[in-house]
Amino acid sequence: MSRILVFMLLISTYALASGTNAEHADTDIVQRTVNFLIFAGLIWYLIAEPVKNYFNSRSQSIADELQKVQDKLNESMALKKEALAKISDAEKYAQDLAALSKKENKILNDNIMSQCENDLESLSKQHESLMEFEQRKMVRGVVEDVLNDTLSQSADGFDKEAMANVILKKVA
Repeated sequence: MSRILVFMLLISTYALASGTNAEHADTDIVQRTVNFLIFAGLIWYLIAEPVKNYFNSRSQSIADELQKVQDKLNESMALKKEALAKISDAEKYAQDLAALSKKENKILNDNIMSQCENDLESLSKQHESLMEFEQRKMVRGVVEDVLNDTLSQSADGFDKEAMANVILKKVA
């Protein structure tokens, strides 16, 4: 309804503004001023609301974008704090892990040294028993050789001196 009224005023404004007489040349300013005011009013009436809506929506979209940026900034700050906390936890964990590995290293080193000492003692005992075994084996061999030599000699020449000579030859 209001649009029809505005359209009628626009047409009437055009009708009033179109007449130009030579005798009314001095009073033409009033009609032109009225026509301009009606035209400006019509333009304001037709364009004002969409322009207001446009600028309001533009202001709102800028405010929304600013809020999004602010939210992202706050989220980034929270993520930064969380990352710094994780870094701090990781550094503490690394220090604990280093201390634990040093303790385990010492325990393993002590165990290995203890095992090596036991192995050395065992090897030493084995060496001693092997030497004793070889000495007994050698004594048996010498005794067997002496007995074989003495038995192989004649029975008539078997006396104490001969026996002593054979033993001295084998021992030397």
